[in-house]
Amino acid sequence: MTSSTVLSKDKIRQSFAAAMSDMYQQEVPEYGRLLSLVKQSNNKFIQQNSITLSSDEDALLAKEHHGAIRVGTAEELSALRRVFNVMGMFPVDYYDLSVAGIPVHSTAFRALEPEQLLISPFRVFTSLLRLDLIADEALREEAQQILSTRNIVTDELVALLDKSESQGGLNEQDAAVFVAEALEIFRWHQQANVKKEQYDALNNTHRLVADVVSFKGPHINHLTPKVLDIDEIQSEFKKQGFKAKAVVEGPPNRDCDILLRQTSFIALDEAVSFTDGETGTHTARFGEVEQRGIALTPKGRALYDELLNLARSNKSDKEDHATTLQNAFADFPDSYEELRKQELAYFNYFDTKQPCCLDKQKRSLEALIESGNIDFKPIRYEDFLPVSAAGIFTSNLAQDNEAENKIQQSPNQDSFEKALGTQVVNAFDLYQSQQQASIERALAEY
Repeated sequence: MTSSTVLSKDKIRQSFAAAMSDMYQQEVPEYGRLLSLVKQSNNKFIQQNSITLSSDEDALLAKEHHGAIRVGTAEELSALRRVFNVMGMFPVDYYDLSVAGIPVHSTAFRALEPEQLLISPFRVFTSLLRLDLIADEALREEAQQILSTRNIVTDELVALLDKSESQGGLNEQDAAVFVAEALEIFRWHQQANVKKEQYDALNNTHRLVADVVSFKGPHINHLTPKVLDIDEIQSEFKKQGFKAKAVVEGPPNRDCDILLRQTSFIALDEAVSFTDGETGTHTARFGEVEQRGIALTPKGRALYDELLNLARSNKSDKEDHATTLQNAFADFPDSYEELRKQELAYFNYFDTKQPCCLDKQKRSLEALIESGNIDFKPIRYEDFLPVSAAGIFTSNLAQDNEAENKIQQSPNQDSFEKALGTQVVNAFDLYQSQQQASIERALAEY
């Protein structure tokens, strides 16, 4: 490779994800223990179910699928957009977490094409603090002033961003420097940017406000590998001494997985030094696992939300959470055929290469499926769930309900996109386009 050759954005993302994993394991040793547990669990599941993975599928199991970060200002969010663009990651969907009493709104930066996600599935759930939802005007102004004094990107990183944008990418040498410089944005800082008294005031308003405002940079707050059996992991958490969330977030265990299921070990208490010489602890960083299923259509998502709300309205003890969820979702079809027929989920269609006996004029999609000439497989959900994200955030901030109740529900996608500097991509459009393109390819054979 010559010095002028532009390196693939997918390869840069792959390098960045690996570097992030190494750094986080050093900073949070418990996360390294989680990765070992995930590897053991996945291998056990593969052996017990006699699964043969393709080389692509096997490679994906060894990679983190997402992380999360929270920033404090529009300038920081816009800077991250530029950083992620170098890695071929774009903002997909808008998530309003004020619905769960959390003063942020968010997007997920990720690659858009399935082929790109196969090279590196890494994505970052990125949240912007909403100080407008903090009632205490004096504290709000103080937080704004604190945030205005920090700069999360180095001069060398800015120069590389400019270079990438002007020449359409980075060469291998520049990409290596870029990864190292970008990683600094996500690094943990034990030294806070505030006095202990200021931290306590921010923390009492909402722990997430303290997490975003009080430090020199927006540290990564978790990383997430993929698991094949999340319920087994949840059980192993307890057996192996992890302090885990009480329940798995998302839909129940099903024959045909839908959307996204997540759980985590609880965030650790970490030592912090304040600018006035005082010391204390901060709780925000944890390890998570995810299990992804099929992407749902707007119709399927509406049914999911309806049944989830039904389950959430049940006041049963948390020990009965799984049963409550299973009962509520009994009305959600649990076969791919039914999900397809009722247009509840998205599928990739493909030619089976079998001889076709149908007359030319009778070769519709449904007829070709029935004759065995075209088959289908699920399109994986690549995005997030606001209720689940809020559940993960809340459990790992040790937040009390009183603080949550202070935050008024207030979605504002226009404000978020203005801060971001671009519009977010609609995930439904991505899945629909992927499905339609597969239909056209399959039918083109007939």
